[in-house]
Amino acid sequence: MKIDAVFEGGGVRGIAFIGAIQAMEEENVEWERLAGTSAGAVIAALLASGFKSYEIRDRFKEMDYSKFRGLTILNRIPLIGSFLELMVHLGIYKNDYLETWMDAILSEKGIRTFADLPDGKLKIIASDVSNGQMLILPDDLDRYGMTPADLKVSTAIMMSASIPFFFRPVIWKSKDNNKSYILDGGLLSNFPIWLYDTDNPRFPTFGFRFVKDEVDIGAVIPTPLHLFKNIFKTMLQAHDLRHLNEETNERTIKIPTGGITTTDFELNKDEIEFLYHSGYTSAKEFLSKWDFEKHKAKRKQKEKI
Repeated sequence: MKIDAVFEGGGVRGIAFIGAIQAMEEENVEWERLAGTSAGAVIAALLASGFKSYEIRDRFKEMDYSKFRGLTILNRIPLIGSFLELMVHLGIYKNDYLETWMDAILSEKGIRTFADLPDGKLKIIASDVSNGQMLILPDDLDRYGMTPADLKVSTAIMMSASIPFFFRPVIWKSKDNNKSYILDGGLLSNFPIWLYDTDNPRFPTFGFRFVKDEVDIGAVIPTPLHLFKNIFKTMLQAHDLRHLNEETNERTIKIPTGGITTTDFELNKDEIEFLYHSGYTSAKEFLSKWDFEKHKAKRKQKEKI
């Protein structure tokens, strides 16, 4: 079965996608087009480059998760170091470890820039906060006078994964030397399930998304900090909620991640195994019930109503 696939952003929880990918491979799923945000962009890029689940799992085992918090001299100053880093560089940590790590891995398959991939094979979501625009890369490169050969896939991934305030924005210079500040794609679409939608799809588009075990209803907002946090959370979800309906829900693999959060960069072996197996079992259960023809028939019936 051929599919298009879209992977949600979710930081270290992206480990769960590897288990889901293995389950897909066991059912002879073939990846046509791929897309993702943040951690989802990492997985989408590796699959687009030809990596198999066992190869991805091996690379993730070798990863030093602690290095994702790119520490600087300022970070090491007790109490006020992180605050100073935020004021000076607009983010507490550097995010260049991710770019370097991805560069090394993608080079194994001969991939450096988007020009090294088949046209339309991979799309990565980022946010241009200087111009207030969502970026779909490499599609939107012409806005900056650039071509797919001008942008490394690893740089696009770093852009997509630059969590606001936690990581520094990526300062991107276009061909005409204009600067843009690029941040996490999740600001505008953390789960771009809509990206490959057409009226008569040749292949299904599967979404891979994280779900919490518990449902937080009626969050309490006792302080301005809590208010900011909930405003930010609402902003992240608002765009994607418009596209999450019964039809998209039916083609989404929902992966429980327990209490593990986006920035838990010090996972132990049990937590890593939990994520992996959660992805695997969720995908297996989904595939046991999936029927593309029934899905298309239901979709056409609703369009007539």
